[in-house]
Formats: sequence, structure tokens, C-alpha cells
Amino acid sequence: MKTLYLDIFSGISGDMFIGALIDLGVDARRLERELGKLKLDGYHLHIARQHKSAIEGVKFDVHLAPEHQAGPDHHHDHHHDHGAKHREHGPAHPHDHGLEATPEHDHGDDHHADERTFTAIKKLINTSKLSPWVKRKSIAVFQRIAGAEGKIHGRPPAQVHFHEVGAVDSIVDIVGAAIALEMLGRPRVLASLVVEGTGWVKCAHGRFPVPTPATLAILGARGIGLTQCAEPHELVTPTGAALLAEFVESFGPMSGLVAERIGFGLGTRDHQTRPNVLRAVLGTPAKVQSPKSKVARNSASELDWETDRVAVLETNLDDVSGEMLGRFVETALAAGALDVFHTPIQMKKNRPGILLTVLCAEAAADRFSELILRETTAFGVRRTIAERRKLRREFATVETQFGRVTLKLGQLNGQGVQTAPEFESCKKLALQKGVPLKQVYEAALSTFAKGARGS
Repeated sequence: MKTLYLDIFSGISGDMFIGALIDLGVDARRLERELGKLKLDGYHLHIARQHKSAIEGVKFDVHLAPEHQAGPDHHHDHHHDHGAKHREHGPAHPHDHGLEATPEHDHGDDHHADERTFTAIKKLINTSKLSPWVKRKSIAVFQRIAGAEGKIHGRPPAQVHFHEVGAVDSIVDIVGAAIALEMLGRPRVLASLVVEGTGWVKCAHGRFPVPTPATLAILGARGIGLTQCAEPHELVTPTGAALLAEFVESFGPMSGLVAERIGFGLGTRDHQTRPNVLRAVLGTPAKVQSPKSKVARNSASELDWETDRVAVLETNLDDVSGEMLGRFVETALAAGALDVFHTPIQMKKNRPGILLTVLCAEAAADRFSELILRETTAFGVRRTIAERRKLRREFATVETQFGRVTLKLGQLNGQGVQTAPEFESCKKLALQKGVPLKQVYEAALSTFAKGARGS
């Protein structure tokens, strides 16, 4: 699995993130075609190679049609280009500071209303033809922003309204970020420590010091530390903070990363203390020399298995009903948990109990910890970050006497070491043909084995 390292020495915003990924190799035209699946009107993209502080990179801009621009009541400092509004990375980042809770109005789900609710944005994304992963991740990023704004203004996330000038830009930025990551192969994402500037920003609620309330709340909810520097401008926008909170596994210096490609996403402002760029590094773990064999090998092993990190969440329960436990398993799996299981254990005072375990992506650990605390009788959750080693997976189809079956193949150093018929594929045929499930499994394995032998 590739690793994407975000060097956020000069902060991060949604447009800088996408610009950096385009510079890494994401096809801008394909990205634009995928964004078209949203059926969102009133904007067009402007993507160009430019320079910032003598560094060449990609400038990504969302230009709004005149009817979608901010009116005189929106106190956002931004530039205009041929009558269309474009964004600036810094305190005058109107697309980010348009993500603000406002008094409730009955706007419905009209895509051209003055404001969009979080609920309407979810519907827009869910009804599109985007991939399930892009939909899930885009909504998760918006959830983080809406949750932060809801806490700041004392209302449920579903009731948070997004100004049109902010909503269009931010929908494109957030959905575009998820699309770009999927186009890169959904790499593991790491980042440097989060650095923010100082000063003030103008937003619908007045002037606020940097970091803004939303940025601080989004990072704080994920447990991400923030350090301010001497740059007298905003460096981390709310959208940038939400992208970090959702996608980044851990924060710190690069460690053993071989930089295969380097991309730069450019901001608009000329900063005083640092270039206004986001550096993104796409690479793989370093190879080291074995002192005995002198053969180059991966620092983890000589094997070509895939590696990643997951969160292991555990809690001991002695007062949970079977119905509650079953419901939790269904809910957690539907929410995207990698696995959920429970094990009988003996607890203190010789009481029988249950060890409930949830495996999930590291970035989703807080979300599933909250789910455990809300949906079970747990008073606490233990969290461990574990490294995984996984066989490289391929899929094959075989024609059996019962019909076509899909198999999952596990490869290690080019050799097949595991073969497993897919359950749903076998179940469907077993029901159609009225035969035992085991018989379909055996037929699939036998057919595949004969094909592998060439007989």
C-alpha cells in the first residue's frame, strides 16, 4: 500500500489539498468528470500550473457563476476573475467560512436555495453516482464540520445551514478530495504536526482570532494537537482541518519513507514567513540492506504482503443483553467497521462477561468509540493501534455445474496461498439450485484447482 504524507508546514485548505494531489498525478479531467456526477450547477473549475515563492505546483480554483457569489452582506475578502469568484487560502477563505450555522429557514432540498442544510448536502451526495467509498468519506468530512458548528452554535448537526457561497465551494473541495484519494489508490495518509498562524479572520459572526472556532473544534474532536507560528495569517481552514481529521492516521515527522512522487498545492496569498504551499509526498517504506545476505529488502520483511494500521477497540461487558449486543454488531458493521466480534470472558468476582471488540480504520477510532459508549452498557473503551500484514488480493470467477462463482485469491510473493469462494456468490447459487451451500463451495474450489493445473 502506498503512503501519502502531507507536509503541512504552511497549513492546509481543501483547494490546496486537491492541487497537491493533481500535481502527484491525479487526472484533472477525470476528476472533473467524477465531480459532474453530483449534478451541482453554478461553478466551473480552473486548474493551472503556477509558481508560489519560486515553487512550481498546481493551483486549483472553483469559480462560481455570478448568481452564486457572495452578496454585500458576506464580509469575505476575496478576488474576482472575469466576473467569477475564486477562493484564497488564508483568513479570507470564503468557502470555508461559509460553513457556518445560521438561523433556521425552510429551504427544503433545493440545490439553488440561498443555503443548504447538512441533511440536504448528504442527500445530494447519496443520490449521486459517485462510488460508495467517495460518498461515505465525503459525508464523514461534512459530518465533522457540521458537528463542530453545531456545538459552537448550540444546534444539532442536521440543522446547520451552509451559505451558498460556502456550500458550492466546499462540496466541490470535499467531494473532490475524496475522489482524488480514490484515484490515487486510497493510500495510507500520514501528516506532519499541524501548524497554524495568528491574526484574525472575518466571518458571518464577526471577527475571530486564528485558529477559528470551527477549525479548533474539528481538530480537538479528533484529538489532533495544534501549534501556532509567527505567520500573521490563517493557515488551516475548517475544510482543511476536517480533511486531516477524517483521513490522516497519525501526525509526526516522516519516517523511512521513499519519496516516489512529490506534489505541491498552491495557495493564493504570499505569506511572510513561509511559501504558501502544501507539499504532498507519495511513496513506500524504505528498503534496507540485510547485514547477512546483503539483499535489499523491505524494512518490515522480505515478503510482498500489504501493510496498514487499524484501531482495535475493546470493552468488557457484564450487563449487556443478547438483543443489545446483536443490534450493536449490525449497527457497527453497517457504519463501516472492518469487523465486530464478542468473546466470552470471566470478569472480576468470577462473573461471566463479554469482551466486545471492534476493528476499524485508525481515523475512525473516535467515531466507533462513541458508538460503543452510546449503543452498549460500556463506561469506557480501550484503544490500541495495530499493524496488519495482508495477502495481496485478486478475484477470479469459475463456471461450476451450479453456475458462476467468484473466488478471492490471496497472493504472497507471486504465489497463491489462499483461495476462498465468496459467500454471497455461493449462497445465491445454493438457493437457486436447492443444494447445500457446502456443495457449491466444494465445486468452486475443485473447478478452480483443475484450471490452475491446466487440466
